Amino acid sequence: MPFHSKQTLEHWVAEFIDARGAGEEVRVAVQDGSDGADTGLVLVPLTNAPNAVYIEPRPAGDDLDWCVSIEGAPDTLVLTSHELNALTHELQIAAELCAFLQEKSLGHFEPSESTAEDDAGEPSTLGN
Repeated sequence: MPFHSKQTLEHWVAEFIDARGAGEEVRVAVQDGSDGADTGLVLVPLTNAPNAVYIEPRPAGDDLDWCVSIEGAPDTLVLTSHELNALTHELQIAAELCAFLQEKSLGHFEPSESTAEDDAGEPSTLGN
């Protein structure tokens, strides 16, 4: 299954933030893949709700479909119209970032560690 390294995801998140002018709080956390590979998990902190929100690929055959996960909160969330508007804005950023990551992933494959360096010992830039 294709995956994206934490370094690649950090680069893409920075590109999104620069282009969108929002999402500065988004972070990529270390997540070990099933085979110990360097993968990342994109965390989207919410200011206006206690829920944990993260973006990750959901494998679908040979391709990756990105999805947003919103963990439940233990209590009922009660918001004013202003707070709900602000939460909606935060969730819109998560949705746009999810679509951005999906687009960036199309046709992008991480080099394996054995092919990540060229003959001169420099990291490969293929696929970036």
